[in-house]
Amino acid sequence: MTSRVDLKVGFRCNNRCHFCVQGDKRRALAAKPLAQLTAALESGRRAGATGLVITGGEPTLHKDVAAAARLAAGLGYSIIQVQSNGRAFCYERYCRALVDAGANQFALSLHGSSARVHDFLTDAPGSFLQTVAGIGNLKRLGQQVLMNTVVTKPNCRDLPAIARLLAGLGADQVQFAYPHLSGRAAQNCGWLVARKSRVAPWIKRAIDAAVAAGIPAFTEAIPHCLMRGYERHVVERLIPDTMIFDATTVVADFTKARQNEDKAKGPRCGACARFKDCEGPWKEYPERFGWSEFVPIPRP
Repeated sequence: MTSRVDLKVGFRCNNRCHFCVQGDKRRALAAKPLAQLTAALESGRRAGATGLVITGGEPTLHKDVAAAARLAAGLGYSIIQVQSNGRAFCYERYCRALVDAGANQFALSLHGSSARVHDFLTDAPGSFLQTVAGIGNLKRLGQQVLMNTVVTKPNCRDLPAIARLLAGLGADQVQFAYPHLSGRAAQNCGWLVARKSRVAPWIKRAIDAAVAAGIPAFTEAIPHCLMRGYERHVVERLIPDTMIFDATTVVADFTKARQNEDKAKGPRCGACARFKDCEGPWKEYPERFGWSEFVPIPRP
């Protein structure tokens, strides 16, 4: 049974992140009309979903995002999350409008502990200050704020400072996600993308900083063998059964698609003690970097 719907409402965005995986969708695809969003929400409820993620692109640019949240609440979705770069939430009135419509969880992104790092990665001057202000507005309204940071060469050493900053801002959870090597991330791979074995120590330090501050911390798309001692912080085991309404297709079972189609395991993975628990990297990673850095955890 599906427990969550991931609804992509459109692909426009007011950031131009160097690691964006959406490619040309922001220019090629129009925002989905409210009737199409309604049909997706109704389909998700029939499949048993009670959780919803409204995402994109940048969903706050869609004129009907509040209407979609209100409709979802009326249909019986109990968790209505808006996944955003956070810039629109610097306007308290906008925050209140979405909360009043039924949104009750917000997943925002921050990619640096300073404007210098964050605004460079988003290629959007002023985005750091707007996102930080948005976090503050949402917390003052008593909302749950889950934060995500995409891990890159330019910000990997900054991850512990990002964790401390987010803890100080009142974030309820932090996550450090390795990017898909597609879209702009693939185009910029040479200077942007670090090997997973190089960034894993910085992710661990960031997790330590978050845990010391009392907030849950996770990492995404870093296999267990690179997170030894931190396996409980690998987020994949916590991802609910999700139905994705993408640009033109519907992924009925994201868990199955992710494990069977999108990720891969290497020639030595079968010998690893965490073989059954680990999903392996996104498959495009070993296609580019190979399997040498993935060393099996010895079986007891």
